[in-house]
Amino acid sequence: MHTPVLLQQAIEGLRLNSQGFYIDATVGEGGHVSEMLKKQTRILAIDADSEQVKRLKNRFGHDKNLILEVGNFSEIEHIAKKQGFFPVDGVLFDLGLSMRQLKEGHRGFSYKELDDPLDMRIDANTLLTAEEILSQKSEKELSEIFSKNAEEIFSERIAHAIATARRKKGITTVGELVSIVQSAHKGINRSTVARIFQALRIEVNDEITNLKKGLQGALSIIKKPGGRIVVISFHSLEDRVVKLFARQHHMNMSTMKPKTKGAKAGFERSATLRIISC
Repeated sequence: MHTPVLLQQAIEGLRLNSQGFYIDATVGEGGHVSEMLKKQTRILAIDADSEQVKRLKNRFGHDKNLILEVGNFSEIEHIAKKQGFFPVDGVLFDLGLSMRQLKEGHRGFSYKELDDPLDMRIDANTLLTAEEILSQKSEKELSEIFSKNAEEIFSERIAHAIATARRKKGITTVGELVSIVQSAHKGINRSTVARIFQALRIEVNDEITNLKKGLQGALSIIKKPGGRIVVISFHSLEDRVVKLFARQHHMNMSTMKPKTKGAKAGFERSATLRIISC
């Protein structure tokens, strides 16, 4: 099992106690839940990826302190109230993809898995895949997606390259998209490619809107005063939403970053943990 980024800091930020109720809104491979259960806390764990939840039910299904639910954290208030699991002492959002999703999911999340299809849906019931967005959106709309979701300076050039390429042949695999993006301008490097994949994944899964709804839902079910919302984000768009949320609700917020020496992968170096005190 992959150890989540900032695991101990997240656990400390939640201030777990054995009488408390906590929600892991993005349970993933169960790294946080595994640590939380050691404290004998009661946990509601949610994930939009039904395959992840199925695996965790096989692994943790016997534990009476854990409830596992398939669902998007944008519905966190509804899910918690359906389970009678509120008010809660803390909520954790880890906004990164799991290593299994990146390397084994074959859904096109990683630009390094060249033969994977361009799906990018975390929830298989999501309406549009990345492939469909690339084929159906206009050149202008694609440029706006890359600019809005990744702040990409080459967004217009890349959108034009995609529009030109798809007139000849559909763009169906990770490798095809990587080649097209790289051909758009000589200044494009791996970081640019990674941002384009980020932008498409955000668009497919409506991640920014869902984060806003999730934070608001968490606030509705958390104990006040004293409850804590802990968010681990991996890019500036997510972090901006978290900071604005705390500011709008006049809540105190503290910040942690990984130690550079231990943060080997790019996504680990970019991680930011925010602790919001309600």
